[in-house]
Amino acid sequence: MTATSAVMNPSEAVSPRKRQVSDFSELTRAVQETGLMRRRYAHYWGRFALLCGLLAGAVALMITLGDSWWQLAVAGGLGLLLTQFAFLGHDAAHRQIFDSGKWNDWASLIVANLFGGLSYGWWLHKHSKHHQKPNVEGVDPDMLNGVLTWETNTLEKPKTGIKAWLVARQGNWFFPLLLLEGVNLHVAGLRTILGKGPVKRRGTELTLVSIRLVGYVAAVFLLMPVGLGFAFLAVQLGSFGFFMGASFAPNHKGMPTVGPDVKIDFLRRQVLMSRNIHGGRWVAVFMGGLNFQVEHHLFPSMPSPALREVRPMVKQFCADKGIKYTETSLIESYKIVIEYLNRVGLSARDPFQCPLTAQFRSAR
Repeated sequence: MTATSAVMNPSEAVSPRKRQVSDFSELTRAVQETGLMRRRYAHYWGRFALLCGLLAGAVALMITLGDSWWQLAVAGGLGLLLTQFAFLGHDAAHRQIFDSGKWNDWASLIVANLFGGLSYGWWLHKHSKHHQKPNVEGVDPDMLNGVLTWETNTLEKPKTGIKAWLVARQGNWFFPLLLLEGVNLHVAGLRTILGKGPVKRRGTELTLVSIRLVGYVAAVFLLMPVGLGFAFLAVQLGSFGFFMGASFAPNHKGMPTVGPDVKIDFLRRQVLMSRNIHGGRWVAVFMGGLNFQVEHHLFPSMPSPALREVRPMVKQFCADKGIKYTETSLIESYKIVIEYLNRVGLSARDPFQCPLTAQFRSAR
């Protein structure tokens, strides 16, 4: 049985192009009639004002506390706050905030580069490829093997020795490794901006990121002694990376993966490879609205507050079409991610005997 049959019925594999034209067009027409694609200016301006107010409060608290180890609590809160700014930049990059593409671009540049210290150009290129080919082995940037092994079909040779021991337990290291993700995000952005590849508005990106990174570090060491300053930066970067990773990982990790040659129409590709997270308003705030990942992948330019409203329609449509719609709790999603990583890690000792792939390919 091919990888295609692991995620759809054999009868559905006949004409993916026809399904894309009919099924997704039908769903799109129904969604557009609801008016949920309209811009939500009040929501986004209010959200931006709130975040700026909280950031100003954090800065004021840093100045007031001075040489106090309570600064580390501020650092942890700042990491969470900057994650919320990243979500806002994400929405602007997806053209969710303004009708004008130019306004959305500049909103992302300001929020991502100036507030977050990240590279909008780097993120846009990476994230666009992810949306086009979610969970496609060797193509989806979020599935490329590196420190963690996400899939074994593209491994050139099995892991051996200490690497094999570590990767077999990689799920156990997942959350501790997220503490380094903040540094990784800043470094990846700088590499793109300073690299030889094409970068739109390179000068603007470099200027905004430099102001953010240099100015921020300088402010920290002006307000605190050296030892406390380094501790502050470590906690802030660690919490930022942790919250970012903990927000994005549940959406696709542990869902089916396919090879680049597998043909799946747009609707099924986005639904079958994505996972929603239920749990109420606090989960939506924690994940920046990305807990409605299925709906976001189907309608990436839909404002995030509308995703909750369109969810029942999408879920019912998938049920009517016999398309599996996955939804679970946040804690359960973390368990799935850890188990998936350990399972793939064990199989990395022999990449041709991946138990997950075997499970899909033997399904009937």
